[in-house]
Amino acid sequence: MPSAALNPELNADRLRRAAFKERLALFGLCSPALLLVMVIVVVPAAWLFWLSFIGQTGALSLENYQRMLDNSAYATIFWLTIKVAFLTTTLCVLAGYPLAYFLSQVPAKVANMCMIAVLVPFWTSLLVRTYAWLILLQRHGLVNDLGMGLGLWHEPLTLVNNLGGTLVGMSHIMLPFMVLPVYGTMKAIDRDYPKAAAGLGASPVDVFLKVFLPLSLPGLFAGMLIVFIMCLGFYVTPAILCGGKIILVSMGIATNIQLFFNWGAASALGVVLFGLTLLILFGASFVMRVDQMFDRGHVQ
Repeated sequence: MPSAALNPELNADRLRRAAFKERLALFGLCSPALLLVMVIVVVPAAWLFWLSFIGQTGALSLENYQRMLDNSAYATIFWLTIKVAFLTTTLCVLAGYPLAYFLSQVPAKVANMCMIAVLVPFWTSLLVRTYAWLILLQRHGLVNDLGMGLGLWHEPLTLVNNLGGTLVGMSHIMLPFMVLPVYGTMKAIDRDYPKAAAGLGASPVDVFLKVFLPLSLPGLFAGMLIVFIMCLGFYVTPAILCGGKIILVSMGIATNIQLFFNWGAASALGVVLFGLTLLILFGASFVMRVDQMFDRGHVQ
């Protein structure tokens, strides 16, 4: 009989069995976390999906989805939700990318102090921040009083209870979610790359556009995706700052439950919104892989 060291087939079989045992052990170690995910994510999602097929009579039907197809108001609600999420993401990019770039270029002590200011919203209640913007932007709030005092305008401007006020409040709350991934990616970029480009004769603008910006795109894309998806289900801030003039999907869900006690219609809206979120994530996976989004500035 040939020894095990001289029998490739026997060695390969032992390696396969060892790999299977290792995967089985890893699955056993991960099973508590998988069970927790099943309980708090999968089960509620399945229950929501089931409720969406319950009609007003209590029987299974497609009337909740048929209502959304027949009533053009639902299409308007979804369009407004996507529009508000897109505009909020755009404002966060315009404000967050330069801020993250500034933080990545200053000394570490200065960056840490500035980062505290960025993280302050996390330490304050969402409801408190939203009502603070309501007070600041109202007709006789601080912004209007300061503007009229400086002579910038002569009558109070309508800065709240509209789309503009909603975007201001949502952008303020979402800004840290944009800054943090972009800043993390920028800090990990090897500083020798811009120096090498400059040493080869590239101008500062070319260094930024052709070297620094491409390396920071994974973090920027991750921040955009996080902000956009979170804005799709935002409720508190738009409900307070829009003054009922803008109805988003989250507000439609709340209305169906609070006023009409129609869990089926609310669940159908939630299922469509959930499907829209998955569709966006699926589309984003074609643009950039998840591991690339959180890449740490390494050249491909």
